[in-house]
Amino acid sequence: MLRRPAFRGLMGGSTVYFIGSAMQTTAASWLMVELTGSSFLAALVQTAVFLPMFLLALPAGVLGDITDRGRLIFRTMIVNAAAAALLTALVVGGWAGPAVLLASVFICGCCNALMSPSWNSAVADAVPREDLPQAVSVISISYNIARALGPALAGVVFALGGASWNFAAGCLAAMALAWTMTHWPPPPHPPSRLPAERLWGGMLSGLRFAWHSQAVFAQFVRVMAYTGAGSALWALLPVVAQRQLGLGAAGFGLLMGCMGGGAVVAGFLIGRLRQRHGLERIVAAGCIVFALAMLVCAWSPWAAPVYLWLLLGGGAWMAATSTFGTATQTSVPLWVRSRALAMHTLASLGAFAFGSALWGAFADLAGLGAALTLAALLMLVGPLLARRFPLRMGAYTDVTLAVPRDDLFVAYEPGLEEGPVAVEIGYRIREEDAQDFLDEIEKLRAPRQRDGATFWRVYRDLSDPTRFVERFIVASWADYLHQRARATLTDEAAEARVRAYVPAGVEITVAHYIAER
Repeated sequence: MLRRPAFRGLMGGSTVYFIGSAMQTTAASWLMVELTGSSFLAALVQTAVFLPMFLLALPAGVLGDITDRGRLIFRTMIVNAAAAALLTALVVGGWAGPAVLLASVFICGCCNALMSPSWNSAVADAVPREDLPQAVSVISISYNIARALGPALAGVVFALGGASWNFAAGCLAAMALAWTMTHWPPPPHPPSRLPAERLWGGMLSGLRFAWHSQAVFAQFVRVMAYTGAGSALWALLPVVAQRQLGLGAAGFGLLMGCMGGGAVVAGFLIGRLRQRHGLERIVAAGCIVFALAMLVCAWSPWAAPVYLWLLLGGGAWMAATSTFGTATQTSVPLWVRSRALAMHTLASLGAFAFGSALWGAFADLAGLGAALTLAALLMLVGPLLARRFPLRMGAYTDVTLAVPRDDLFVAYEPGLEEGPVAVEIGYRIREEDAQDFLDEIEKLRAPRQRDGATFWRVYRDLSDPTRFVERFIVASWADYLHQRARATLTDEAAEARVRAYVPAGVEITVAHYIAER
């Protein structure tokens, strides 16, 4: 992987950006504690960083699937750099109060949210599919090196020169990633004769895909539960440092650096551990270790055990979150990859943003120890979700598109926006195979709806018990064309099993209907 120039360039530019972003966030959290002394406002910095992911991730994913990703990343990083430069100037001038600090961090968070799906899919395109799990681990290591180094640097820089130098570093880091996009731009999307999706329709198709894909939906539920509970420690760590341990800015940076350092160590081991123990054991271990880290931080008056358990907790966090990310990356086809990654981010950081605010408010009401203890208990409950929402890696056939089975014969081609369109597929089978046929055709419901159908049903002909009709509806002719092109090899195999119940020589009929106004 590292022998590929595009991958090296993307990893290098993103590492610099991650370090600068971590320095900026750490400095903002500590400056807020100094300005206000409020647990709620200190936790709200994390909300300002990650709430934009909740608001913008899905539109950003659609843009990543249908526009020039390199240009999108470049422009958002220029805006990010400008916002960080303005915040630097305001801090130097003494005009940066809590509102200005939150607003500036929120703008930078919006830029990060808009570029993240495009950047993640660009990394995936820079390596062959078989190297994708290793590439995700390498990028996670890079990210966690930044999380270890960034906060530690931020603490030292804050102690020596104040917050403004950290915000200046965030500005330069955003400019570095913008420069990377000019030298190693992601490849353009494959050409297609189909019409490009629009923003709103693309958002709906992405949501529909996640809702009807059992594997992807399960991953989103699990990552929301994990990050929602775990956000308590990230949000309240400045309060732990100042109030419970009596540390200054450098000490807080070291606490954050311990979590990042543990994550880096775990990054080098996670590939082999995942192959040996599987996804569920890795996630369960991550829940247990991170919960114990929260309990130590909640009640230990000594810094040494906190440092140790934050190292372990950082490793547990990286192991679990990279496992969730790898499962999502390998479970979606190319046409929806940016949107799936955006929705993964939406699930993870949306839960993180709202969780940070809730845990901060709860800590102000019930106390730091009570908040972290409750979060630890919720984290320990997380592995019980495996029974209802199991994790799995996607197979090659799950993400590889199939060639449409039948040619499309219609008397005239309707306009792309005309619709709704109803499709009826008629099957004639042996009467004794009816129940097995119905069991098998039911498995087509999810892929039909996942790829565009708003309605799906199977009907039996009352005048002929051997004849069945599969009927589904899509919103427009353009949506139907997209649906035909989105079937995977796994879907093709499922359809072949249904067609196998039709006796040899019996024709399967397909009819298309357009709604009249």
